[in-house]
Amino acid sequence: MTDTTGIAITGVSGRMGQMLVHEVLQNPHTHLAGAIERAGHDWVGRDLGACMGVADLGLLVTDDPLEGIKDAQAIIDFTAPAATLEFATLAAQAHAVHVIGTTGMTNEQIATLEPAARHAVIVRAGNMSLGVNLLTQLTKRVAAALDDDFDIEIIESHHNQKVDAPSGTALMLGEAAAEGRGVALGDVSDRGRDGITGARKRGDIGFTAIRGGDIVGEHDVLFAAAGERIVLRHVASDRNVFARGALKAALWGQGRTPGQYDMLDVLGLSEN
Repeated sequence: MTDTTGIAITGVSGRMGQMLVHEVLQNPHTHLAGAIERAGHDWVGRDLGACMGVADLGLLVTDDPLEGIKDAQAIIDFTAPAATLEFATLAAQAHAVHVIGTTGMTNEQIATLEPAARHAVIVRAGNMSLGVNLLTQLTKRVAAALDDDFDIEIIESHHNQKVDAPSGTALMLGEAAAEGRGVALGDVSDRGRDGITGARKRGDIGFTAIRGGDIVGEHDVLFAAAGERIVLRHVASDRNVFARGALKAALWGQGRTPGQYDMLDVLGLSEN
């Protein structure tokens, strides 16, 4: 056990939390070091395995983050923005790698991660999959190659329980497109159309969010000009791709210099 990396999982009762548990247990380089849930949740104080309907794992679910991370070398966090900021402070104090898959964070909230990143490795990404991160790089390159004659639209589809829009992945793709064009996304983002909106503004990057059923995640980047269209697409059919990517990030971060990283760094795709 001491030769493997201890992983603490926040929001452990959720779909992603439970998938992360399975991935950690199956990986020969990791072990479960903590299982954290919000105060008042009916899993708190019970064996994690029993809660998940499997054999006891000898690990109690806790609502005390300090207790949950005390033996961990990495924290994997797919929760909510406010909770993630609290976990970032605790991870920094413990010098544990903090893998953040939380979406819906504002620019102001993201900026407040900087003090924590001075003391610990933070890997934050809107999407942890290899395919999406390749798509991000392709989006940046295509956007750089095409001028404003090509409108850019990012269309994302997710299940009907997703609470934020556009998705973190869609925003990541939008940032890549804007970077490719040498502009700030905040200056060209078009996120809402309803009623008489007028003609589309040249150079804008549009977002469309679809919610329905049990869609895991689908993202299209559409480049549309007069007479032709280019569509870059990624479809996730299994949430385990995100869990595996997060675990890869947790292991990659061990021994790294404190700072903020993303999945492009983890996957060796960063251009920096």
